[in-house]
Amino acid sequence: MNTDVRLTVSVIITAHDAAATIADAVSTALAETETVEVIVVDDASRDRTIEAATLAGQGDSRLTVMSCAINGGPAAARNRALEIATGDFVAVLDADDFVLPGRFARLLSIPDADMIADNIVFVAEDSSPTDLPEVPTVDAAIIDLDLAAFVRANHSVRGSSRREWGFLKPIMRRKFLQRNKLYYDSTLRLGEDYDLYVRMLQLNARFKILTQVGYAARWRMNSLSSRHSTADLHALHTAARAHLKMQQLNGNAHAALSIHAKELHRRFLLRDFLDRRARLGRARAILSCCQYPMTLMPITRGILLDKFGFNKSASVSRVGRLLIE
Repeated sequence: MNTDVRLTVSVIITAHDAAATIADAVSTALAETETVEVIVVDDASRDRTIEAATLAGQGDSRLTVMSCAINGGPAAARNRALEIATGDFVAVLDADDFVLPGRFARLLSIPDADMIADNIVFVAEDSSPTDLPEVPTVDAAIIDLDLAAFVRANHSVRGSSRREWGFLKPIMRRKFLQRNKLYYDSTLRLGEDYDLYVRMLQLNARFKILTQVGYAARWRMNSLSSRHSTADLHALHTAARAHLKMQQLNGNAHAALSIHAKELHRRFLLRDFLDRRARLGRARAILSCCQYPMTLMPITRGILLDKFGFNKSASVSRVGRLLIE
């Protein structure tokens, strides 16, 4: 990148009932000198999220606060912000999370990229930017990521905690998004980041990851990603099947996407069975599965993995851990 040109970042924060945490998100984003604007989209909150965000801005003209009358989910809210963003890059910041000092300067110093991410440290719910414990360190390195490698980094590994790189929060070149007419899929309330990154990479976006930590994510056992519904899983599986139909996929990318789609299908089948068991009782739920014999094996496998603890990674605290170790 031309160091004579001052690159700017539009920070997008979508929020629903985030009055307790959004001040840290807003204030740390505004503290970055590369931030040209912070766009907060309140997604029909029932608390004082708007007031908390506005107060955190302390009158800074770079802060814009918008509100949605109906809760449409993070993807739809982010799309509203994308429509008005003006920065060279856009950065999504969850309302529960915050930016570590110097993050954008480090990311913008990396040349020739359309997506630039850094490492994430998971912190306790009551953590704040001013009293963080010592952040674990890793050797500084830059990873070039193609579509196949990114998708493989989201595959489940039996017996280990999940480390989906779909959690990454890259800054994204706004002109790349505009040129390719890319937005978040508003039908998704789970995996909307992963889906957008896949579509960007399929269009040959250059994705680089700095292994240094620049993003702090508050770890909550009841986060949106850990309390998704069966319908949310079904929508993500539908998106995963659409990924397999994308043009110009090489063999490695297609294989990785196929594995991911199958994993999502197994998760959906198990979750759907558990819903029916709760609604109909065990016997009737099993009988309903017998109408579709092909579903019996993945459902049985999922139940056994749960029973023996192989699917418990979502309940393991990540506080003090890094996404990329």
